[in-house]
Amino acid sequence: MRLSVKGLPNSRSLYVIKSTYENGVNSSKIVEKLGTLKELQLLHSDPVAWAKDYIAKLNQEQQEVLVRLSPRREIKQGVQNSYNGGYMFLQKLYTELNLDGICKEISLKYKFEYNLDSILSRLVFSRILYPASKLATLELSKKFFEYPMFELHDIYRALEVIEKESDFIQSELYKNSTIVCKRNTSVLYYDCTNYFFEIEKESGLKQYGYSKEHRPNPIVQMGLFMDANGMPLAFSISAGNTNEQTTLQPLEQKILDDFKLSKFVVCTDAGLSSLDNRKFNNVTNRGFVTTQSIKKLVEHLKTWTLDPKGWRVVGSEKLHDITEATDPETIFYKERWINENEFSQRLIVTFSLKYKNYQRSIRNAQIERARTAMGSTEKFPQNSYKRFIKRTHATKDGEVASKTIYELDANAIAEEEKYDGFYGVCTNLGDNVAEIIKINQRRWEIEECFRIMKSEFKARPVYLIKDDRIKAHFMTCFIALLIYRLLEKRLDNKFTCKQIIEGLREMNFAKIPKEGYIPCYTRNSFSDALHEKFGFRTDKEILTTSELKKITKWTKKCT
Repeated sequence: MRLSVKGLPNSRSLYVIKSTYENGVNSSKIVEKLGTLKELQLLHSDPVAWAKDYIAKLNQEQQEVLVRLSPRREIKQGVQNSYNGGYMFLQKLYTELNLDGICKEISLKYKFEYNLDSILSRLVFSRILYPASKLATLELSKKFFEYPMFELHDIYRALEVIEKESDFIQSELYKNSTIVCKRNTSVLYYDCTNYFFEIEKESGLKQYGYSKEHRPNPIVQMGLFMDANGMPLAFSISAGNTNEQTTLQPLEQKILDDFKLSKFVVCTDAGLSSLDNRKFNNVTNRGFVTTQSIKKLVEHLKTWTLDPKGWRVVGSEKLHDITEATDPETIFYKERWINENEFSQRLIVTFSLKYKNYQRSIRNAQIERARTAMGSTEKFPQNSYKRFIKRTHATKDGEVASKTIYELDANAIAEEEKYDGFYGVCTNLGDNVAEIIKINQRRWEIEECFRIMKSEFKARPVYLIKDDRIKAHFMTCFIALLIYRLLEKRLDNKFTCKQIIEGLREMNFAKIPKEGYIPCYTRNSFSDALHEKFGFRTDKEILTTSELKKITKWTKKCT
């Protein structure tokens, strides 16, 4: 607020005025009339000096804002009065990763006119807060304080460029992320998933393949590397009919070449643990830890595994008989070096009552479902509960039955029960067993990454046609996942995915013309943690326009 003196020389008046900024226009409004100069001279020897001192005190006290509203006035049609401010915390992390600088470098290379930074940032923020199609994203991004600086056709053009620069973006993101947080690349976790399209005809990357969601649609496949801290590292997209075992080595080679990493252990599940992939990482400075199916072991190793005698507990050389085990939390293990096709590797098998009971409880529930599904002719996947249903077409006397007989397959149930509680891992590492087990136990985090992208970010079904745009779509999903993980760790992992995303989505503000914005969200432990960790606050009774401009500028400043 400042002093304004207006009027004719003989009838000047002193006013307290305040600068305003609305819809890109700077203006001012009268806050208070102090009186005419003649009136004030009767009270103060120097009215102007008194007025300036009075205004200085008002500024220091931060005078409360009085808003005049009328129940008779209608709001203007088409005027936006509600905005989301939760994206500003995402924007701060976006800036810390220097994604605006990456966009600037790409823009200089291609010399296009649209604002790539504005497009990419809105695609990323909206993927976290308001996941939708590209058309809907353009409209939803208007909820943010900063208006989108692009049109729909600019988005599709930008997607093509993002795909071309995917390798550059990923390598720069890794390099920049090492400044933002600690990256632990001693162990790299790799896994694959696929995403479906609501179409029937194959084309390009969209091919029929084994859908992990058992959907009868064309799919594309994503391979993802994650570091030992649960942070996404790199990804690739391949056709839906690609054997997922062949996707590991090309992406790992990119990491070796572009990320300048040379010493790490690759951890995968059984589906990706081909002999070629194990040999690829059986070199100096690299290693592998991979799940091994007990059922697929050769017969003598299977017999050795299921033998209840000869088990150890970590930290002790005493041999145990697991039939005498009583503590569910105790993990027993056996280990030996094996040779497969002239390739030597270490087999570690663990057993625990807790895991055995867990498997039994899952199977018992499946058996009950199988009882109620008798008579179904529907085909079923490998791990479906219907695998316990036995179909026979003959009577006990060997005659052809008049109708198919359905019953529980006791042999199939008994065969599976033999392996309850057992878990196998193969590795070329000589580390102690506890360390190998610890490495393998963290594979759940990469599975959670896929769950977040599919469920929270709604990365599928995909509504794009061209292959380059499809790849760019997943590039924005990957960046969104990285920013989300950074936010999660910045908040010390105290909040769930649902709490974080819903909390940001609900941080809305009501616009008060020429005054500022009133928070419409409930202040809670999540919002307090956000403000504490990011160094700015939006939970004032009213956020003035000037304060908002400062916060916005801060979120775009790399500290």
